[in-house]
Amino acid sequence: MKEQIKKLKEEKNAVILAHYYVPEEVQEIADYVGDSFYLAKVAKESTADKIVFCGVSFMGESAKILNPDKKVLMPDTTADCPMAHMVKDGFIEEMRQKYDDLAVVCYINSTAALKCLCDVCVTSSNAVKIVKSLPNKNILFVPDKNLGRFVAEQVPEKNVILNDGCCPIHANLEAAQIRDAKQKHPEALVLSHPECEEGVLALSDFIGSTAEIIAYAKNSQQKEFIIGTEEGVIYKLQTDNPDKRFYFPKSGFCCPDMKLNTLETVLDVLIKEDKTIEVDESLRKGALLPLDRMLELGK
Repeated sequence: MKEQIKKLKEEKNAVILAHYYVPEEVQEIADYVGDSFYLAKVAKESTADKIVFCGVSFMGESAKILNPDKKVLMPDTTADCPMAHMVKDGFIEEMRQKYDDLAVVCYINSTAALKCLCDVCVTSSNAVKIVKSLPNKNILFVPDKNLGRFVAEQVPEKNVILNDGCCPIHANLEAAQIRDAKQKHPEALVLSHPECEEGVLALSDFIGSTAEIIAYAKNSQQKEFIIGTEEGVIYKLQTDNPDKRFYFPKSGFCCPDMKLNTLETVLDVLIKEDKTIEVDESLRKGALLPLDRMLELGK
């Protein structure tokens, strides 16, 4: 299958992008592997005719918004992100009326329709930097309350208003599970994603995006780490650091939607080119503005 995928990819001038959370064998055949911000940049800069996006629906949507003339394929179009839908209708408009000098900051883990209602997108890699750079005093952060709260702590000069949304995978990790892991591995440093709950972050030695966690582990002199993010990241961590040990604080710490990306589904979509992402042009233009602003401010 890997050889077939490689051959088809070359024949069709396709590029395969994969998130760190998809299965190991899919990361192996991808041209680029990264977090949301990195993959958004790669999608925009790609010269390929077709983009095969191994991730979840909002990522494919973002690639199509940035590349309207390219064919964007998803190995499984049912792969979704629950957090992307966690903003109630009318909530953003209500906050705009309530607060003067308000910027609506939208985590990239959101639908195209939600992006259209916002001023700028962010990822966990650049959220603090971008919120700091905004001239507005009031910041409405949607949809993830945990990342929003983390940003608020890093940028105390801003008034950050939170939305009641979360990543059900990260939010399900408990502080007690971190403490248990620390008891078993007392020398290990705890590296956690800011989508985790406050109690987990309080016990962490480092808090950062998936890419930042990978970089921290690589650059650290420490040899053992407890990883507070989705288990798909283990492939990159072990590849980069064969001499280091990594532990997860719970079993089954995985996103089932990300795992819908398989060699079989990648091969199938390359053959049939049937699972395409389409975005209405008016919706695309509205969502493009905050994405472009993110790419500009995140430089």
